[in-house]
Parts: sequence; C-alpha cells; structure tokens
Amino acid sequence: MSNLKRWIILGIVSSALLLIVMDMTILYTALPNLTHDLAASASEKLWIVNGYSLVMAGLLPAMGTLGDRLGYKKIFIWGLVVFGIASLIAAFSPTPAILVISRVLLAVGASMMMPATLSIIRITFSDPKELALALGVWASVSAGGAGLGPIVGGLLLERFEWGSVFLINIPIVILALILTFLYIPMHKVNKDKKWDLISSLQIMVSLVLIVFSIKEITRREGSAVLAIMCAIIGVIALIVFIRRQLKQSEPLIDLMLFKNKRFSAAFITAVIASFSQLGLQYVLTQRLQLVEGMTPLQAGLFTLCIPIASLIVGPLTGLMMHRIDPLRLKSTALLVAGIGLATYILQFDSSTIGQIVGLTILGAGLGAAMTTASHSTMSNAPAEKAGMAASIEEVAFELGGASGIAIIGSLSGLVYTLSLKIPENMQVPASVRDSIDEAKLFAESLPQGAAESLTNAARTAFDSSFFIVVSAITVILFITSIAMFITGARQRRLEKLS
Repeated sequence: MSNLKRWIILGIVSSALLLIVMDMTILYTALPNLTHDLAASASEKLWIVNGYSLVMAGLLPAMGTLGDRLGYKKIFIWGLVVFGIASLIAAFSPTPAILVISRVLLAVGASMMMPATLSIIRITFSDPKELALALGVWASVSAGGAGLGPIVGGLLLERFEWGSVFLINIPIVILALILTFLYIPMHKVNKDKKWDLISSLQIMVSLVLIVFSIKEITRREGSAVLAIMCAIIGVIALIVFIRRQLKQSEPLIDLMLFKNKRFSAAFITAVIASFSQLGLQYVLTQRLQLVEGMTPLQAGLFTLCIPIASLIVGPLTGLMMHRIDPLRLKSTALLVAGIGLATYILQFDSSTIGQIVGLTILGAGLGAAMTTASHSTMSNAPAEKAGMAASIEEVAFELGGASGIAIIGSLSGLVYTLSLKIPENMQVPASVRDSIDEAKLFAESLPQGAAESLTNAARTAFDSSFFIVVSAITVILFITSIAMFITGARQRRLEKLS
C-alpha cells in the first residue's frame, strides 16, 4: 500500500471519528435553545445528552467483535449509513422523547464505526513509528473533536435552528462513504468469531442503571428507593457479565488483558480524561450562555483553546512515545491538565486571558493523556485481539464521558437546588429549582423587576454549583496523576528486577 493511500485512509476514519465525538458535545451550545423549544425538563435534557454515550458504551464491545467477524470495512460502512439516517430523524424531532430515541440510534451507528476506526489504523500502519503518529492523530481528533463540538454548534446556531447541529452530519457521512468504497481495502475476516449479544446487553443494562441511579439520587424529589434498586440491579448485571466473560472461551471482553498494568493504566487514563473533558464542557458551555450571557457562537469561541491545544499536542505526544515511559507520560499529562483547570479556577472572577490560558493548558494535558492511553491500549494487546482492544479503549472514553456528564451534571443540579434562594414573597413552580434553564423560562412570564430578581438568584446558585464541580474535577485529575506516578515507579522497579 502506498504511503499516500495510508494517510488518506487515516483521514477517512478520522473524519468519521470527528463526527462521533462532536456529537457528544455539539448539543451543549444548543441545549438552551433546544430546552426552550421542546420544553424539555432537566431530566430529559440529561438523557438527550447522555443516552448517546451510554448506549454506545454498552454496544461497543459487541460491535468490536462483530467487526472482527464481518470485516472492519463492512461494519464501518453500515455504521455510517445508520448514523446518517439517525441524524435526519434527530434534526426534525418534534418532542424530547423522539430526540432521545434518535440519539440512541445515533449511538448504534457510532458504536459500529468507532472500533473499526482503530482496527483499520492498526492494520494499515505496520511501521511502529508511523503507527504511533497515526494513533496520536486519532487521539487528538478524539480530544479535539469533543472540544470543537460547542463551537461548530455555536456557528450553526447563529444562523439556523437547533436541528442544524444534526443535519451537518449528512454531507460528511456521504463523502466518507464514497471515499471508503474507493480507498479502504477489505481485510481478512474471521467468520468463526462468536458475536455475544447477550454479554453486550448485560454490560449496557449495567451501565444505564448505575448512571440512572446516580441521576435519580441527585434529582430534586428523586426516589431514593428507586435509585438504590437500580444501582443494585446494575451491579448484579455487571457481576453476571464478568462471570460470563470468565467462563467464555471467546469472551466479549478478555478480562485477562487488565492483568497488564500498562493496559489497565491506559484504560483508567482514558476514563478520567474523558470524564474531565465532557463533564467540564457540559457545565462550562451552559454557564457561558446562561450566566455570562454569551451567544452559542461566543461560548464556542471561548472554549476553542481546548481542542486547538489537544489537536497540536496529540501528534507531538505520539512522536515521544518511544522515548519516554508511557506511565510517566500519563502521569505528567494528567498533572498538566489538573494545573490548567486549577489555573482556570483561580482566574474565575478576574482575568479572561487567565481563564483562556488555564483552559489551553487543560486541553494540552487532555490531548497528551488520550494519546498515551490510545497507544498503550493498542500496543499492549495482541494483534489478534485488536478489535477487542479498540472497543475496550472506546468503552473507556464513552464510559468516562457518560459518567462525567451524569455525575457532574447531577452534582451541579443538586448544588444548584440547594443553593437557590427564591426572592421573598415570590411564588414559583417546583421546576424552577431543577435548573437555571427552567428558572429563566419561568422568569419570562414575570414582571421585569421580579424576573430580574429570580434570574439573578438562579445565576448565583449556578455559579456556586459550577465552582464546586470544577474543583472536584481538578482534585480527581491530581489524584489520578499521583496514582499513575506511583504505579509507574513500581512497574519500572519490577521490570528492572525481572
């Protein structure tokens, strides 16, 4: 295969990956408009965003195995088709329920494509240095694409309705399909490979119920009994899934891979990096619009420094993978991300330039962390399990993103509810305590003075919740960085002794 063709193939799979990761965050800038137009509740809003990542995380292991069985090109093509159809349905959804369903269908298409992108890269690039660079590009697109979502959404919403954030997918899907047929070759498939749908359903049920329990326990007037029941069932489903994998001759996820400390560290790094990025962007883009009064485009431009830094640092980190111990790189990357977020918090009420500098440092750290996670995952798994390793890594990214949105979103909502001080003698519906969106929506029906009082109270409460959740993310980054440093030191000592 010619050198040019290899890089064209990388461009094709990267464009599909860009669609997938942008769809996780492109709704962030559209949420205020979408919530207003569809009259979506705080719970519906979280499911519109979260259903995508949750379903994808549950289906990824099965789709990775299916790609090994049917061929990566074939599963990639079908994923593009499903993704395109789902985008059309989402763009014209008349109710929150239909939008949630379309987001689930988008997740099905995305879960078919994502493992194929990494597997195609692994097969296409045989030279270790070229593979490291290609994986760096993949990781930087993954990190940068999630950051580009809000600004692309902001640009579209300047001139079009919120449905445009889905319609933008269609021309890219069509172009990617044409180029896939022209350039990506068919690879050898293993038709005897088992496709374990039952295991995939078990892990999906587990993830959905556990995250739902988190949402329910933090929701105003949420049912503690329902939350505990869902958590118990979710944990049972996870235990059943693990036991099934240990008994299978060809498991959906080979849990023995996690005995490799470098592989496990890569998984944890991917989870934490995705958790931090998507959890932060979920609350940050809303604060910029609902508290600072920015337009969707202005909010997107403000956060543009995150994806730019990730896109630059990702490939550079890939070039360093053969010179520096990966565990040391992971620890340093997460430390840099934590320093960046701490800098942003310290500049929270003062310098705009200081905030942008902090977010830029954060983006650089996250880009480096995702690159090292991708490289370590693929290089520490045997070649015959490339599809499985790819799906495990992407489960880490999706699980981190879904839990970040669910936990950070729910925690933010809980602190907002506890912090909101309704002006005296003002009668408001209970929904006002759910979110700043609903408080501002109700304020539209009040006289000007009362509306300003309620809106100011909601903004103050949201800022309190924002400061707490961003501080929590910062602490998580620092703790994980220290854990990676200790793990790396122990691993290097063991390798020297052996």
